[in-house]
Amino acid sequence: MPELIAWRLALAALPFAVWFIWRAWAVRSGRAMGSTPWPWLFVGAAVLFAGSLIASAIFHPDTSHARYVPGEVTPSGGVTEGRLEKKAK
Repeated sequence: MPELIAWRLALAALPFAVWFIWRAWAVRSGRAMGSTPWPWLFVGAAVLFAGSLIASAIFHPDTSHARYVPGEVTPSGGVTEGRLEKKAK
């Protein structure tokens, strides 16, 4: 889960990173720069973030035909991991 949040934050930061890298390159090459387009950067970040949520919903594996088996305590005191098992027909 933390890596998924990190990927989504990186996607949201991508328009800002691209803009500021391009701006630094343009200033270094002598171009006159206008003001930073903050609304467009935030819209770009929101579009990429929303796209990642939509892609997660579309490409997430279907677990509707599976049954969750919770973890159990073993006689030796260990705990087994919970898992999904296919439902018997």
